[in-house]
Amino acid sequence: MARPARVSPDVILAAAALEFAERGFAGARVDRIARRARVNKAMLYYHFTSKQALYRTLLRRMFTLAATRLQTIASLDRPSADKLDLAIAGMASFIQEHAVFPAIMLREVAEGGTHLDRETLKALAAMPAAVASIVQEGVASGAFRPVNPVFAYFSMLAPVLFYLAGAPIRKELSHLHVLDTRALSTGAFVRQLQESARRSLVRDRASSTKATR
Repeated sequence: MARPARVSPDVILAAAALEFAERGFAGARVDRIARRARVNKAMLYYHFTSKQALYRTLLRRMFTLAATRLQTIASLDRPSADKLDLAIAGMASFIQEHAVFPAIMLREVAEGGTHLDRETLKALAAMPAAVASIVQEGVASGAFRPVNPVFAYFSMLAPVLFYLAGAPIRKELSHLHVLDTRALSTGAFVRQLQESARRSLVRDRASSTKATR
C-alpha cells in the first residue's frame, strides 16, 4: 500500500490557525483541519499527536514569533522612548500579519487560559518580558517615571489587540451608518497609542530637574 505524501507541518498549522480562530478549541475539528490542509488525518496525527498538541504548538509558535520581534526591538541601540514606539508598532504589524491572532487570543482569555500548559505559558511570557525590559531600561536611565513594567505592557497590547480584532465591527457600523469609522486607520491608531504611552511613561523634564536638585 502506498504511503500518503508527506506534508510540511507548517501547512497543517496554517489550516489549524484558521479553524481555531473561527471555532475555538472546543469547536475545532481535526477532520476539518485535515481537509483545509489537504492531508488525511493519519498524516496530521503523524506530525501532531492530538488536537491539544496541535493547538499548543500553534500558540507557542505565534507567541515565539511575536516575542522574537519584540526582543529584537529591545536589543536596539536606541533611546528607550523610541524603542517603546517601535514595540507598539511591532505588535500592531505582527497582529496584522497574523490575522488569526486576536481571535485565538481573545477566545483563550475568555476561557481563562484553560488550554495553556507550562511550556505555552513560558512562550507567552516572553512577550511582556521583552517590553518590560524596554520599560525597565527607561526607568533605570531616568527617561521613564517609575512604573510597573508588566502593567505598561498590557496597557499597550490590549488596545492594539481589541482595535484590530474589532475591524469587522467597525466596518459594519459604517455600513449601517451607525458610526462613521471610514477615516480611521491602523496607522493613525498606532500613532495615537504611541503618543499616549509616551505621555504616560516619559518623565517630564521639569519634574526630573526638580527631583535631581
